[in-house]
Amino acid sequence: MTADRFTLSPAAYAIFADLGVPAGPVLRAAGLPEDLFQNPPVVLTATQFYRCWEALQEASGDRALGATLAAMVSTETFQPPIFAALCSPDLRHAAERLAVYKRLLGPQRLVVEADDDGLRVTTVWPTDPVPPAGLVAYELAFWVALARLATRTRVIPARATMPDPPPGPAYRDYLGVPIDRGPAVTVTFTAPDARRPFLTSNAAMWQVFDADLRRRLADLDRAESTAERVRAVLHELLPAGRGSAVDVARRLALSGRTLQRRLAQEGTTFQDVLQRTRYALARHYLARPDITVAEIALLLGYDEPTSFYRAFHQWSGTTPLQARC
Repeated sequence: MTADRFTLSPAAYAIFADLGVPAGPVLRAAGLPEDLFQNPPVVLTATQFYRCWEALQEASGDRALGATLAAMVSTETFQPPIFAALCSPDLRHAAERLAVYKRLLGPQRLVVEADDDGLRVTTVWPTDPVPPAGLVAYELAFWVALARLATRTRVIPARATMPDPPPGPAYRDYLGVPIDRGPAVTVTFTAPDARRPFLTSNAAMWQVFDADLRRRLADLDRAESTAERVRAVLHELLPAGRGSAVDVARRLALSGRTLQRRLAQEGTTFQDVLQRTRYALARHYLARPDITVAEIALLLGYDEPTSFYRAFHQWSGTTPLQARC
C-alpha cells in the first residue's frame, strides 16, 4: 500500500454475497478483472475503489447502499482494524484507535475530537478524485453501526453532516437523525454515548491486534515518502487548527528534527509541504459554492479569514473571491 493505493480486505468479497449481487459483472463494470478476489492481495487505487462502489450501487439498485451496508456490519466480517476497534473500552477509544489505523482500510483519514460535550469524528477524503456521495454517507453510518454493535444499544448520533447529503429518508431512518449539509463529513455523539461501555471490549485481544497493525503501518510508511505522509496528516489536522510541524511530527511519532531532516533529504521543507497542501485544498474548496470563504479559512487551519486572503494572494496572485468566479 502506498499513498494512492491500498489493500482491500478479503471480507469485501462477502459483501457481494450478502447483497445477492454477482461479483463478476460488478468488477467488470468497474474496469477490474472478474477474478480479482481470487488473486490476493487485492490492491486498488482510490479511483478503482470508487468505480467499484458505483458499479455495486448500480447493480444492487440500492440508492442508499451505505445505509444498507452499515446495517450489515457485524463481527463476522473480519477486518483487523475494525475488530481491534471493537476490542476498545468505549466509542471514544475505538475512534482514536481507528484514527491511527484507518489508512490501512482506504484512502480516507480520520480526525477525532473529544471533550466534555461529546465526540466528533470527521472523515477527510482525498480532494482528487472526489469520492461517491454514497460512500461518504456510509462512513457516517458506519460509526453508528459500530457503536450499536459494540454496546448492543440503538445509539443515535447527536448530528451528522456532509457537503452533499443523499436524498431520501433511508439514511435518516437508519441514523435516527437527518444528515445536514455542512463543509465537513462529521458525525457527533453525546458524551454519555461516547463513554458507553463496549460489551465487546477485550484488552488481551487488543494487544494481539496492536502489534500486527503497527507492523502493517511500518510497512506502509516505508512505501511512502515523508512528504506524502506529512501531506496526509495535514489533511487530518488542518480542519482542527493543528497544522504545525510539532503537531505533524507528534502524529508521525517523529521528533521535529527528524521530520525536518527527512524532508530536506527529499528536497523540500515542512513549510513548503504545508503551503502546497493548503493551496491544493483551497482550490478544491473554492470549487464548491456551498462552502464560504470564511469556512474555507477554518478548514485550512487559519484563525482569521484575512490570513487566508493574504496567503492565497501570495500563492496565486489573486483573491479567493476572484478565483471562485
